[in-house]
Amino acid sequence: MQTDPHPEVSHYTYRVTWSAQDNEFVATCAEFPSLSWLASSQIEALQGLQDLLREVIADMEEQGEPVPQPFAERSYSGKFNLRVGESLHRELAIQAAEDGMSLNQYVLRKLRAA
Repeated sequence: MQTDPHPEVSHYTYRVTWSAQDNEFVATCAEFPSLSWLASSQIEALQGLQDLLREVIADMEEQGEPVPQPFAERSYSGKFNLRVGESLHRELAIQAAEDGMSLNQYVLRKLRAA
């Protein structure tokens, strides 16, 4: 997973949202979904989570555990396989044909519109 022993925490994928339940901002990281940080401001929530990640990553490295690579630094082939039921496959193929395009083009258009 991780080849660089010291990933830059600013390269990870973050989201900071308001939590009405906690009455604070909550920062989360897509690469570490089990971690979060609450704070009264968006900046404090992000900084708190980044500090926590530095500690967690150091601990993972010390324990010899693989550290997730930031999504932005991963390679993507542009391909993924998706299994759907027979009836949905048929329905999509018909809709694609009616629109005069390949099934791949049709599904890509639908994904982009979502």
